[in-house]
Amino acid sequence: MKKKIAILGSTGSIGKASLDIISKDLKNYQIILLSAKSNYLLIKKQIIKYRPKFFIINDFNVFIKIKKKFRKSKVNIYNKFSDFNSKKNKFDITISAIVGIAGLEPTIKFTKISNKILLANKESIICGWHILKKVIKKNKTSLIPIDSEHFSIKELTENFKDSDIAKIYITASGGPFLRRSLKKFKNIRVDDAIKHPKWQMGKKISVDSSTMMNKVLEVIEAIKLFPFNRKKYEIIIHPQSLIHAIVFFKNGQTKLLYHETDMRIPIANGIYQNEVDIEKILKTNKSSFMKNIQDLKFETVNKKKFPIVTLLSENIYENSGAIILNASNEVLVNEFLKKKLPFNSIYSCLKRVLRDKDFKKYAIKRSPNIKEIYNIDNWARNKTLNILRNIK
Repeated sequence: MKKKIAILGSTGSIGKASLDIISKDLKNYQIILLSAKSNYLLIKKQIIKYRPKFFIINDFNVFIKIKKKFRKSKVNIYNKFSDFNSKKNKFDITISAIVGIAGLEPTIKFTKISNKILLANKESIICGWHILKKVIKKNKTSLIPIDSEHFSIKELTENFKDSDIAKIYITASGGPFLRRSLKKFKNIRVDDAIKHPKWQMGKKISVDSSTMMNKVLEVIEAIKLFPFNRKKYEIIIHPQSLIHAIVFFKNGQTKLLYHETDMRIPIANGIYQNEVDIEKILKTNKSSFMKNIQDLKFETVNKKKFPIVTLLSENIYENSGAIILNASNEVLVNEFLKKKLPFNSIYSCLKRVLRDKDFKKYAIKRSPNIKEIYNIDNWARNKTLNILRNIK
């Protein structure tokens, strides 16, 4: 019997990579449900190519256009996740790759009806891990993080205790500005920030990589996902992006995980439980391994260039501080992408939010429910916008 697949965020980079993998093995997998936000042309293409039973489209205008375009189709097209009847549908695997806080509720919803969740939505962990882990336990759902760093930590530390581990390094490429002079940071443009030297990613995550906010969020994710002391995590620069995590054990051994800069590798291993011949999915050049392994470089983070990493020393781990940090950063990145905010102002504005007199009132909230998470998220967004209006 074919395994039933749902992909939340099918038009993004993770969603497209997942479809590429599954489309090569349709004798064993069936694409039942896809979801997307607003990419009309790609949604139309995916409906024609993959013929899912369900397609959920967040943008109302695009939903209406697609609904009209495929009115004679057997595809059930919905505008909201609440319109999808989860009681009558179960999935073997759900790949959760919606960007932003919008992915939180769908991830929780599909965790309840899936045997396995491949998770690439940061907000589900950063904002709602205390909810999601209860759902996982109750429904006996298997969770596999597919961001390369967390996938690597999971592989390297499985069956080890906190007492076995001395240090865990999460690697960062350094993004497009690793070698740029600090004096030139004030002239950084949007086009510069979204050109990642190693990975093909969306605009928002590319900007996060250029500021290194992505690593701050990844450390927070790792602290929530894995049962290790938070003080053991550290960010280290690795420009080649071939090693994704390094673990130092107290017995003197060091383990690291190497794979090419292709997200299909952790995704495919998550789908197939590591029992996959990756050459059937993508072309690999085995001869490049020896060349690459001889040229690996590591260096400490320049905190003058990337001051955002210093936010990890703030009180953002406990309670709801990370919800505020994540929401504020989303607003600031969006303003930068719209060319309404200088690149260097992202960090300074984040600091102002974290120093706000009302920050503790919202950050102190322990284990907030969904409604409270959105309230905290909304406060952070509104506060950030108010700060921006005052500095313009």
